[in-house]
Parts: sequence; structure tokens; C-alpha cells
Amino acid sequence: MHSNRYTFLFAAGISVITAILLAFASQGLKPLQDANLALDTKTSILHAVRLDGLERAAIEKTYTEQVKELVINSAGEEISGVSATSIVLKDELKKPLEARQLPLYEFSDEAGKKYYIMPLRGTGLWGPIWGYISLEGDFNTVHGAYFDHKSETPGLGAEISEKPFQEQFQGKKIMSDDNNFVSVHVVKKAAKFNLGTEHRVDGISGGTITSNGTDQMLKLCIEPYLTYFGKITPPASN
Repeated sequence: MHSNRYTFLFAAGISVITAILLAFASQGLKPLQDANLALDTKTSILHAVRLDGLERAAIEKTYTEQVKELVINSAGEEISGVSATSIVLKDELKKPLEARQLPLYEFSDEAGKKYYIMPLRGTGLWGPIWGYISLEGDFNTVHGAYFDHKSETPGLGAEISEKPFQEQFQGKKIMSDDNNFVSVHVVKKAAKFNLGTEHRVDGISGGTITSNGTDQMLKLCIEPYLTYFGKITPPASN
């Protein structure tokens, strides 16, 4: 029968060996993990311009050839030397507006039409929610939207990640008729709403807190880009 000292040393040795093996495995898998994370980001960005069901090779090719990464500030200036995909949006949103670095993705379709994709991040009932929304070249009309979550309730708040909810955003407007920012609002079906149907989508039944979080996320994350959009908006023709 082994002594307590032997048992302790054996257990400690096994723990050290296991920790070393896990560390080596983690380091070895890190490049693959980073590649998968990058692919997930690219896939989500393309979802926002309504490109779904692409295989890995097609995602990489489409993103490389048709997406331009930009970083801007709240003054509408482009920032050089910073990768858009390296920015952690949740950290940027904690900063004062004037200190934020804002990722922006410009997608050009095969006909040369451009769409502008903004990342989104907010809070649902049980944790973070996030996504991307794309605008057409008028910087007013929503082309597409994609949302996801960490831990929302299946059948309730988790519905933000389903197509029926996301497809409601297509064709909605973020600017009023007098060119003021009003965003797109997530509103209960029976609720009164004064801005018109072009500025609203139906909230999730039984998912009020997640719907409200999505509503706030849209307003807070879109508005900082308006100065930049104002600078690159082509002049109206007479």
C-alpha cells in the first residue's frame, strides 16, 4: 500500500504532465482556432449582405475580392494602420465616442453596387447580442441584417438569430423624410408607433428585453457612422 506522500507526489506529477500536454495542444491548435474565428467573422459580414450558404473557399474568395476593410472615427475620418477585424467592438463601445475606432466594411457586388456594413453589439436578456447591418449607397436603406447571441432563450430572445426576424430589416430606413437619424426600431406588434412602417420591425413575442436590447444596439451602433457617410454621400443631381 502506497504512502500518502507517494500518492500526493504521483497526483501532482500527473497534474503537471497533463497541464504541459494541454498547453502544447492549445498552442498547436491556436492557428486553427484563429482561422476559424476569422472565417466566422467573414461569414457574418457576408450574411449582412444576404450572402448565405457559401462554402469555406467561396467565403474566403468573396471576402478577399469584394470586401474592403476600413476603420473610421466619429469625426468621419479614415484611420490608417489599423485592421478592422482586429478591433474588439465591446471595448470600443466603453470609450468616449471621440476616442473610438469604428470598423466599417464596404462590399461591392458583381455589378459594382456598394453596400456599407457596420458591426453591432448590445445586451439581451441573458448576455451579449451582436451582429452586422448593411446599408445601400443612399446611406438610408437597409440592405440586410444579421444577428446572433450567446445565451438567449430558445424560442424567445434567441429568435433574433433566425431569418424571419432578420429579413424584416430589408428595405427599412434609418433616416426620416427631413434627413434626421431615427434608426430602425424593434417594436411590439400591437404597440403604437409614430414614425411609419419603414422605420419599424416587429419585436419578438415573449422576448421583450432582447427586442429592446436589439433596438438600443441599432441606434447606438449606427449613429456614430453618420458623419462619415455624410462626407462620402454623392451630391444630389439637379
